[in-house]
Amino acid sequence: MSTAIKRGRRVMPLVALVSAGVLAMTACSGDGGGGAAGSGTFTYLGQNENTTIVDTLKTLSGDQCKTENAAAKLTPDAIPGTTWDQQLQLLAGQGGLSNFSMAAGTPSLMKQFIEGDQVKDLSTELKDLDLEDKILPAAASTIKALHGTDDLYALPTEFNIEGFWFNKKMLEDNGITPPETWDELVDAAATFQAAGIQPFSASGEQGWPITRLVGNYLFRELGPDALQKVADGDAKLTDPEYVKAADEVAKLGSAGYFGDAPTSIDYDTSINLFLTGKAAFLYMGSWAITAFNDEAQNQIGVDNVGFVPFPDVEGGKGSSDQVPANVGIPTMFASNGFTDDTKAWLGCIVENYGDTVLKDNGVVSGFQIDNPPADLPATTKLVQDVIAKAPSSVLWFEALMSAQATTVSQSNGGGLANGSITGEQFMKLVQDANQG
Repeated sequence: MSTAIKRGRRVMPLVALVSAGVLAMTACSGDGGGGAAGSGTFTYLGQNENTTIVDTLKTLSGDQCKTENAAAKLTPDAIPGTTWDQQLQLLAGQGGLSNFSMAAGTPSLMKQFIEGDQVKDLSTELKDLDLEDKILPAAASTIKALHGTDDLYALPTEFNIEGFWFNKKMLEDNGITPPETWDELVDAAATFQAAGIQPFSASGEQGWPITRLVGNYLFRELGPDALQKVADGDAKLTDPEYVKAADEVAKLGSAGYFGDAPTSIDYDTSINLFLTGKAAFLYMGSWAITAFNDEAQNQIGVDNVGFVPFPDVEGGKGSSDQVPANVGIPTMFASNGFTDDTKAWLGCIVENYGDTVLKDNGVVSGFQIDNPPADLPATTKLVQDVIAKAPSSVLWFEALMSAQATTVSQSNGGGLANGSITGEQFMKLVQDANQG
């Protein structure tokens, strides 16, 4: 998931880490600490680094939500993202969560809030408001999977899909059609390599663009519950059918398909390699469309950027319409202080946030869009179409893992990309860390 997102800056998925020592803090500073709303206010707590959500709420308060704002005035506050989960836990313990806030960064903490009845079940409230259809199915699926529940406890103020972006002209010039199966993707990579073209651009330094491929292969071959089984203890990453996924990615690395030194490639460089025509494919999330739509960065031209979902694995139990996704920074409503005025704000946000944030910031959310801007870039429209048609989604490789396992996985992802580590070695390292 993404934390501390601000438009205009590069965005990539992060995992918030919660320190047990910090969580032992006994009190919360009164400065920027949020707190439950008083009568006649609607409080919002966000991170200092993210201004998109609060700016959109301010716009709504003076326009579509003017009536709601008159009854309960929007009162925003912010704290540093570096202490986000710690502060939220302390506020929750004091019954002081804001009416509306960015959700917990770690799924495990959000689950604690849900189990402790600290946050509102929005499925019930949206059904009562007759607004269930305003949340796109793929976005709802992502949030529910992330929190391990059949009900919705957060709103998708951002929704990112992931897949392979490709250079259309490069594929056409080499007689390659967008791959629909893993075998077709591997064959395309071999063709590009033989033609002296780097098949894939990826940041081995970051690691996660490589581990994403492992997770997606598992979802396509074993089904969308493949990693939930690991989280539940019903399977291990070291099981042969799981190791196979890492081996398939390691084969790409051994063949040199990620370039000569992928572990030296950072996030920005991986984007640049693709947008300057030095690589045919880029596995990336839709947050990158900001760069795609920037003429200064995109030297291959926005109309030359295509997208294909992570392909099917022949004979697999998964499907390419189960789109890999994350919800950026979801937002939650506190149970404490959830009044009729708060519920009115919920309804207004669900009805209007998606259109407003798309128009003002170019952000694709998980809300149904009623009035899209006429001048949306082609890549943004493409993302919207994929999201609207996706019946469900799958999470990323480390989504249900411990913080330690996430670190081990992503720090060793580059080894798969340069062929220095086998799939079996990689999976054992991550499995051991996840158990620890």
